[in-house]
Amino acid sequence: MSNDQTMDLGHVMRDRREKLTSLRTMNVNPFAYEFDRTHNAGDILADFDSYIEKEVSVAGRLMSIRKMGKAAFAHLMDSSAKIQFYIRLDQVSEDEYAVFKLCDIGDIVGIKGKVFKTHAGEISILVSGFELLTKNLRPLPIVKEQIVDGEKKVFDAFTDTEMRYRQRYVDLVVNPQVRETFVARSKIITAMRQYLDNKGYLEVETPVLQPVYGGAAARPFTTHHNALDMTLYMRIADELYLKRLIVGGYEGVYEISKDFRNEGIDRTHNPEFTMMELYVAYKDYKFMMNLVEDMVTFIAKTVAGTTKINYQGEEINLDPPWPRLSFFDAIKKYTDLDLAGMDRHGLLQTAGQLDVELEDFWGNAKILDEIFSEKVEPHLIQPVFICDYPVELSPLAKKHRDDPRLVERFEPYIAGREMGNSFSELNDPIDQRERFESQVAMREAGDEEAHALDEDFIRALEYGMPPTAGLGMGIDRLVMLLTDSASIRDVIFFPTMRQE
Repeated sequence: MSNDQTMDLGHVMRDRREKLTSLRTMNVNPFAYEFDRTHNAGDILADFDSYIEKEVSVAGRLMSIRKMGKAAFAHLMDSSAKIQFYIRLDQVSEDEYAVFKLCDIGDIVGIKGKVFKTHAGEISILVSGFELLTKNLRPLPIVKEQIVDGEKKVFDAFTDTEMRYRQRYVDLVVNPQVRETFVARSKIITAMRQYLDNKGYLEVETPVLQPVYGGAAARPFTTHHNALDMTLYMRIADELYLKRLIVGGYEGVYEISKDFRNEGIDRTHNPEFTMMELYVAYKDYKFMMNLVEDMVTFIAKTVAGTTKINYQGEEINLDPPWPRLSFFDAIKKYTDLDLAGMDRHGLLQTAGQLDVELEDFWGNAKILDEIFSEKVEPHLIQPVFICDYPVELSPLAKKHRDDPRLVERFEPYIAGREMGNSFSELNDPIDQRERFESQVAMREAGDEEAHALDEDFIRALEYGMPPTAGLGMGIDRLVMLLTDSASIRDVIFFPTMRQE
C-alpha cells in the first residue's frame, strides 16, 4: 500500500469515528443488540408479486448509497441477495433520517417498509423505519460495476489473492460468489454423510491427539501434554483408530474429521485439511471402488444436479463405471517404459532420463511414486482408478492375492490429482509388524515420512480383525472439483498462511 493510500485510509477511518461520536451524542447506540427481521432480500426478489405493497423488515450491510438531498437510494445486502431501498425524509422521522445521513457503505442497518418497483423496473423497498445496527469503522474495498455492451462488468474488485485468504471476512462481503462456494462445501459434506448413513455405516469420533501417529506417510505436528509429561502428535490420519473399532465388533464406521500434516503448502495441500475415512468389514478394495464412484456421482447429482461438470475448462464426466488401470500399466502408458521389477540402479537411470529429481535415501517404491506423480498424474483428467501399488508404498494394505510384490490398493484420480486412497486392509499382525519394521528402517535412513511402529495397533490385530475394506477421501479436493476452484485455499475458510 502506498503512502497516499495509507493517508486516505487514515482520513476515512478518522471520519467514521467522528460520525460514531456524533451518533452517540444523538443518544444512538451504533452497535445495536437486536433487530426484528421478518424477511430476506432473496425471497422478496424471487417472488415480487407476493410481496408488492407488503410491509417487510430486512437487515443487512449497506453496499451503495446515492443521496439526493432529502431522499436517497441505497442497496442493502444480506446473506441471500442485494436489494434496493428508497428513503425519504417525509416517510421517516427526522431523527431516523439524521442517522441515515451519518451512514457509510459497510454499515449494517435494519429497515422496514413496503415493497414496490421503481420506474426503472427495480424491485425496491420504500422505507418507513430505519435503524443503524452496526457502524463500520474500516472501509470495505469498493467493487465498481458498469454495463458494457449490455453485459455487467466488475472493476476494482477485491482480487488480491493473499489478502482475500487473510481477510476472508472481507472477501465474503465484497465477493458474494465466494459465499456460494462455501455453501456448496457444506452441501457436499451433508450429501456424503447422507449417503454413508443410508448405507447403515456409523459415524464416530477418534482422537486428534495421539501418542503414536500413523495411517499415512507424512510428518506430524508435535505437542506436549504437561500433566502427563508426554509428547503427543496431531493426527495425520484416522485409520488406525477406526480399524481398532472394526476389531471391536463394528462392521461399518466412518469419520469426517480434521487431519494435520507438517508438510509443504501448494494448490492442493494445506497443513490442516478435512478427510472422510470409511472402514467396512468383510469387503475388499473392489467393493470400495464401486462405492466411491457411486458416492461421488450421488454427491454431484445432489449438489450440482449433474454428473457432467466443468473443471478449469475441462469437461469431466463422472458417470460410472470408471476405468481401472494398474500402477505399472499407467506408467507404461504415459512413458512407454515398463518399470515393473526394475532394480534400484535401473530406476535411478530411468528417473534421470525422465528429468525426475530424487532424494539419495529413497528406495525403489519412493522412486516409482515420484515418477508416477510427475509423469502420469497430469494426464489423469477423466475419473480413473489407479490400482495395485508396490508393497513398499503401502505398509497398511493387504498383499495382492495374485502378486505378492503388490498390494490391493487403489487411488481415484480426477482432474489430474488424487482424490482418495483405499486398501484391502492388512489384518495379518505378523505381516503388519514386518511392514512397520521396514518403515522404521526407512525412517532411520532419512525418510521423515515413513510410518511409525504402533505396538498397540499390532496388539489389536492379534485379537483378530475381519477382512476389511478401507477408504480415505479428501473433502477439500472434492469440493474443489465440484465448485470449479483452482486452489485448496479457495475452499478453506481460513487457510494456513505465513504471518504478515
